Amino acid sequence: MLVYPCGLDVSSRSLTVLAARLREHRRQIGSRWRRLPVGRQALLVLAHLRNGTTYAQLAAGFEVGTSTVYRYINEALELLAALAPTLDKAVRAASRKAYVLLDGTLLPIDRIAADRPYFSGKHKKHGMNVQVLADPFGRLLWASPALPGAVHDVRAAREHGIVDALTEVGITCWADKGYRGAGGTVRTPYWGRWETFSTGQQAVNRSHAKIRALVEQAVATLKSWRLLRKLRCSTNRTTGIVQAVLALHLASSA
Repeated sequence: MLVYPCGLDVSSRSLTVLAARLREHRRQIGSRWRRLPVGRQALLVLAHLRNGTTYAQLAAGFEVGTSTVYRYINEALELLAALAPTLDKAVRAASRKAYVLLDGTLLPIDRIAADRPYFSGKHKKHGMNVQVLADPFGRLLWASPALPGAVHDVRAAREHGIVDALTEVGITCWADKGYRGAGGTVRTPYWGRWETFSTGQQAVNRSHAKIRALVEQAVATLKSWRLLRKLRCSTNRTTGIVQAVLALHLASSA
């Protein structure tokens, strides 16, 4: 296998935060020697998350075994996921905002047609449903645990307790038609055919679309970590990966 140098479009703060967490973890468990120092392990993990680099490629590039790469990545993911904010914490932070934006996104996975629970009829592909909260400027605030792709957005929002949490603090939430009937403080556009709407209803829907469009920036932020664009791991690991990416993003933008 050929090896070549490669750059990562990731903030140096992400590397610093992850390396510090790994260093503290090694100190706590009394790990005296590793094939890679914490800085190199952190770089390996970032390359996997940001570029979707495979275990075999990382093993060749960092001159370690594939099983070592697997252990290093799993260790880091667990540490990062523990740093991700809970929904309650995210909502408390969002309560200082004028409003929040809510949207769901599908993270594609490598599954066969028989895996019906993971098939999204909306997107016509297999994947995992992740709910995203953003501030009025489209900045990512929180990402939910992953559910099978067949789960509808409004059902996912209810299962995660998003609607109840936002209603409890009284913060307005703007969402698309997929959240029709959510209730609480969730605001959705008028439902029906455009030609049947009154002039006022059309104006409201246009205004609504402009406000909630910025949530796409938060979704794009999440998927800028290329591993999430096509997951080839167990679906049980999806939530941990999402939470790890969220923790890294928030740490680098703090």
